[in-house]
Amino acid sequence: MTTRVIILNGGSSAGKSGIVRCLQAVLPDSWLAFGTDAFVDALPARTRASDDGIAFAEDGGVSVGAEFGRLEEAWTAGIAAMARAGARIVVDEVFLGGAASQRRWLRHLDGLDVLWVGVRCDPRVATGRETARGDRTPGMAALQAGQVHEGVRYDLEVDTTHTEAMDCARRIAAEVR
Repeated sequence: MTTRVIILNGGSSAGKSGIVRCLQAVLPDSWLAFGTDAFVDALPARTRASDDGIAFAEDGGVSVGAEFGRLEEAWTAGIAAMARAGARIVVDEVFLGGAASQRRWLRHLDGLDVLWVGVRCDPRVATGRETARGDRTPGMAALQAGQVHEGVRYDLEVDTTHTEAMDCARRIAAEVR
């Protein structure tokens, strides 16, 4: 079976986006890249900072409502449909619900060969990256560093605390069939 989808799960500022770009450079075939940031950016303005959509607390916490969940289901189903149509896809994801988030993806990706990758980073290092980026709510990286991995099962884990994105990408690419 050929790997159709690579799911990278990790907290904010863990280094997932950099790994995605490196994967696209080192994998022999063309891979489409999709990320949770692009999904959130695509949401209508009325779903931001609302109980029904997505809200970012001052301490870095993230809460999501029913409308967000409905749209996220559609987004996930759409990515799965592209993979079934022949595209190879790498997803930069943040499992805010830990194992429950993975179960949602599993439901949509049923029958596809998926490589599940945990992207870890020491919370202090991720916090430093968060500060340098300047486009994240302070505290988000530290809160998500462990939370997003709770109960999640991986085929492979990488740690970007002291490992460059390209080295992580090569390790992941070696697992792709």
